[in-house]
Amino acid sequence: MTPRLELRHICKRYPGVIANDDVSLSVMPGEIHAVLGENGAGKSTLMKIIYGAIRADEGEMVFDGNPIASHGPSISRALGIEMVYQHFALFESISVVENIALSVSGKFDLTALANRVRDVSIKYGLPIDPHRFVCNLSVGERQRVEIVRCLLQMPKLLILDEPTSVLAPQAVTKLFETLRQLAAEGCSILYISHKLDEVQVLCDSATVLRNGLITGTAKPKQSTPIELARMMVGADLPETHLDPSTTSDTPFLNVDHLTAPSDDPFGVSLNDVLLSVFGGEVVGIAGISGNGQAELISFLSGEVLFKGADTITLDGKDVGQLDAGHRRERGLAFVPEERLGRGAVPPHHLSDNAMLTGHRLGMVKHWMIQRGKANDFAAQIIRKFNVKTTGYESAANSLSGGNLQKFIVGREIELGPKVLIISQPTWGVDVGAAAFIRQALIDLSRTGAAVLIISEELDELFEVCDRLHVICQGQLSKSLDRKNTNVEEVGLLMTGLKSNPNSNIGEAV
Repeated sequence: MTPRLELRHICKRYPGVIANDDVSLSVMPGEIHAVLGENGAGKSTLMKIIYGAIRADEGEMVFDGNPIASHGPSISRALGIEMVYQHFALFESISVVENIALSVSGKFDLTALANRVRDVSIKYGLPIDPHRFVCNLSVGERQRVEIVRCLLQMPKLLILDEPTSVLAPQAVTKLFETLRQLAAEGCSILYISHKLDEVQVLCDSATVLRNGLITGTAKPKQSTPIELARMMVGADLPETHLDPSTTSDTPFLNVDHLTAPSDDPFGVSLNDVLLSVFGGEVVGIAGISGNGQAELISFLSGEVLFKGADTITLDGKDVGQLDAGHRRERGLAFVPEERLGRGAVPPHHLSDNAMLTGHRLGMVKHWMIQRGKANDFAAQIIRKFNVKTTGYESAANSLSGGNLQKFIVGREIELGPKVLIISQPTWGVDVGAAAFIRQALIDLSRTGAAVLIISEELDELFEVCDRLHVICQGQLSKSLDRKNTNVEEVGLLMTGLKSNPNSNIGEAV
């Protein structure tokens, strides 16, 4: 049988780093092939070479037995190669169907295409309204758009770079059914994921990269996640320790009956939200993307102000009418779910990105930037959080997704906040870095800070949180003690299959 894809001795070099070093692999028709490795191992670079988004310095690519010379994404799509990027390639100012139309060759009927988008998204369990503007979509909903766009093209080779990072467990199950169906029909799938339990369940074979080199291959169904992780990092993984907490007498962050109708016709209205986070604890909010997380975060961070100043308090002080900058002055730190564009300025150096929120630490004097202090602060983050980069002069968009996430999380923790709000803390982060970030959040809480995590990773929330809430259709559940609940109960609350009553936090704990 002729391989669907063959890579022969692929090399790609950048200043100061070899992204891919003599990489060779093959993928058969109908095979689901995992590519594993730490952040910065060269996985995304290799996928972009296959898709034609970047060009290899050396090596050869063969598709269905035919050598492929230099090619771009348009040629790849004509061959039947589709790719879902980890960082989405969508225009925010136009609708879902208009974004998808940009990848359709030849003439098209926008109304008919919208109907196809709706039908395919429902068929594969990834429902999306084709007429919604992308700027109003959550990260999870944008992921659905990217996957549906590819499925519409009936690909021969589908490349998925962290496709389940922001999908709910139910959506992941449905996606896996779809991928198995595609594979049975002869579609080959290249699958990048840091979720090794998913790789073990889904994939037929795996190639492991470390520092740009292939360091091994495996049959995931015959391996354990621990064995796969050891192949990736070359050592045993660090364990996360959730020590007992001592909480403050009063909440550092308090939300008192927040009700807010959505101005966006596609948004989610918040209904009587009650939330308290005490110093010394980690509280998690679970929920399927698009159930009000974005709206709640915008009120908590100060991006959107609330008419009632006393509805939101920080350390006992009313902040509902304070903007994001003034809330940061009161001790709030925030890590958004979208790294590029909101958490960092992609083309700017890491030292510049460190100043985005760290400028209050003496980096600006008499309106002049103290460049040395900014560089030192960025270098401190890089060192303490083990960020793989050539230095603080590296552009943010030159880092892998996981390393940029470590830098952003490190920047906010190094501010020494009273309250840290973090959304999707380990999205697209490898197993070793994820364990590092989770432990850093626990350690911050144990120094007395209040930490609020919004995540769709239930395993993550159960690993690091003292208490949990679930958000569903704009309503927040009562507080759930981690020790007295389970994944099944939280999952039912996430899907609305179990009643989701509001409850005063003092009565629930």
